[in-house]
Amino acid sequence: MNIGVGKQHWQLAQINVGRLVAPSHDPRVRPFFDALDRVNAIADAAPGFVWRLQSEAGNATDIQPTSDPLFIVNLSVWSDAEALFEFVYQSAHTPEMARRREYFDRFEGAYQALWWVPAGHRPSVDEGLSRLWRLDRYGPSVHAFTFKARFACPGLAGAPVDMQPDPWCFGRA
Repeated sequence: MNIGVGKQHWQLAQINVGRLVAPSHDPRVRPFFDALDRVNAIADAAPGFVWRLQSEAGNATDIQPTSDPLFIVNLSVWSDAEALFEFVYQSAHTPEMARRREYFDRFEGAYQALWWVPAGHRPSVDEGLSRLWRLDRYGPSVHAFTFKARFACPGLAGAPVDMQPDPWCFGRA
C-alpha cells in the first residue's frame, strides 16, 4: 500500500458556523450556552471523535474569527464520516441542533463543510472558512462537501454518497 493512500491515513474535518440572534448574555441564546458543555462532553466521548477547536474556556464560542461578535465557529476532526454523522444525527446532540433556528440567524450560503485531512492534522479556522467559501462558490467537491454529497477520502475512488441527513439540515440554511 502506498504511504498516504487509504482510509487509515485520513480523518474528516468539519466546520460549522453561525450568527447568533443575540449576544451570549441575552436570554434568547442562554439555552444554547447552557447546553454547550454537555454537548461538547458528548462529542468528546463519541466514538470516532479526534479533536475540536477550543479556547481556554473549553469551547470555541469566544474565538472571534471575524469582526462580527455574534459570528461563532465550531471546528472538529473525526475518524470518518460515519462517526461524525452518528454524533450529529443520532446522539443527544441532535435535539439541541434541532433548536438552532431559535439561536441563530438564517445563514446566507453554506454554514457547514466537510473535508479530508491527513491523520494528525489540526485545521485552522482560516482553513475551515476557506472550505466553506469553496463549497459555497463551487458546490460539493473532493475539497469541500456535505453529508448530502460526501466524497471518499483521497486514494479511494467512488461517486459522492448521500448519507441522507435529516431534511432540515443539509449544511445550508
